[in-house]
Amino acid sequence: MIEVKNNFQKGVFSMELGLNGKVAIITGSSRGIGLETALYLVKEGAEVTICARNKKRLEEAAAYILEQTGKEVLAVDTDVTKEEDCQRVVTATVEKYGRLDILVNNAGTSQPFAFEEVGTELWQQDLDLKLFGAIHCSRYAVPHMRKVGGGAIVNVTAVIGKTPPASSLPSSVSRAAGMALTKAMSKDLGPDNIRVNTVCIGWIRSEQIEKMWKDTYPEQTWEQFSRQDRQIPIGRIGNTDEAAKVITFLVSDAASYVSGTSVNIDGGLAGTL
Repeated sequence: MIEVKNNFQKGVFSMELGLNGKVAIITGSSRGIGLETALYLVKEGAEVTICARNKKRLEEAAAYILEQTGKEVLAVDTDVTKEEDCQRVVTATVEKYGRLDILVNNAGTSQPFAFEEVGTELWQQDLDLKLFGAIHCSRYAVPHMRKVGGGAIVNVTAVIGKTPPASSLPSSVSRAAGMALTKAMSKDLGPDNIRVNTVCIGWIRSEQIEKMWKDTYPEQTWEQFSRQDRQIPIGRIGNTDEAAKVITFLVSDAASYVSGTSVNIDGGLAGTL
């Protein structure tokens, strides 16, 4: 006879995310995927710190979250390219909430150029933002996660890091490095019950994509523009909440045995798993 052990009562099936009372930091969270993720975590009962470079936008994001959820978040203006800022946002979070359980390294921009167009300064800027920002924030977050018995880190990367097209530098390289960072961290931090995963973003609605839409196809509705042929099997550009839901799952107790993996959020676009 097979005995199945589980955590639900007979006849009662539910998925508990286990985020109530957890404390999270989300970088690059004044807009887009970062802001949407903050909303989902707050709605699930987490205490959240949002951070970004633009102080005005950050304050507007905090006000928006309060309006939508009735709950305040801690807003810390942060430039993750500066190691001292990464340390400062972690310290401010722990001082306010007393612990740290979750880190979402979301800060980043898209900078697609051909190889010969990318100078040393641009290479350094991109790596400082997308790679070293994640490294420094994680370095200061991990000791606090150990103190509470574990945690979850999600590094937000992009599918171009897996299959770089032409003229995708330096973004494709820094994103590929973020994936390698994720796998290596998951091996080192697994014994401390700290899970590390990455989500690889494809075409997701953003200010940059909306600008492309309005500049190049002003006569089209968003629905028409979104459904143009871009070889996306699902047939449209994704929405920020569709990325935020996956991130929320990955940092939750529902994903307690998921670590060291990448999840494509791209509507099936990428040619790799």
